[in-house]
Amino acid sequence: MSNESVLVCRGVGKIYTEAGNPLTVLSEVSLNVTKGERISIIGTSGSGKSTLLNTLGGLEAPSQGEVSVGGESLYDVSEEKRARIRNRQLGFVYQFHHLLPEFDAIENVAMPLLLGKVAIKEAQARAKEMLEAVGLSARLSHKPAQLSGGERQRVAIARALVTRPACVLMDEPTGNLDNNTANDVQKLMENLNQEFKTSFIIVTHDSELAHRMDRVLELRDGGLHEVTR
Repeated sequence: MSNESVLVCRGVGKIYTEAGNPLTVLSEVSLNVTKGERISIIGTSGSGKSTLLNTLGGLEAPSQGEVSVGGESLYDVSEEKRARIRNRQLGFVYQFHHLLPEFDAIENVAMPLLLGKVAIKEAQARAKEMLEAVGLSARLSHKPAQLSGGERQRVAIARALVTRPACVLMDEPTGNLDNNTANDVQKLMENLNQEFKTSFIIVTHDSELAHRMDRVLELRDGGLHEVTR
């Protein structure tokens, strides 16, 4: 890891209105993620973990505070600029893979590059390289329905990493997998982190996965608290 910051949030708060009353979900959250750092965020259901991840990822504007990725503000810019920052600097992996069923593995992984205006041939070559890196060289032309749960999640991870983002945000990435497959995916994430020096922020209920990260943070009462180990 280096001391180079890739994602920073300062004083982030999020308030919803529920039945006419304000509901504070996040309160003065601050976080500094450095290059290659792996952070897990734990907390009870309903504590706001997914809301925080969406805010860090430029998907849900905070009520207060600021978020920057690679030194660029995520919310003090136009929606078009924010989409470009997300596409170039961030990757996303969810509990459910969200692959497009009509496209094969290469086409799914190439999609973020095509959205970023990369030429089709180059996008497909980079997608093939990333699928090989996650151990799916024999599944390049398979569609999601032809893949196992673990293979689909590997495709989703390849898609998240294909743009060489500074940081990958993961929401329960092993929550839908059996223990053996989850363990394989954990090892894969660790290998890719070492190879590409990509930072990871992982929201998880999996205690073993959480404690394999460099830092464990607990979201409670709207704020992040370091978990000592």
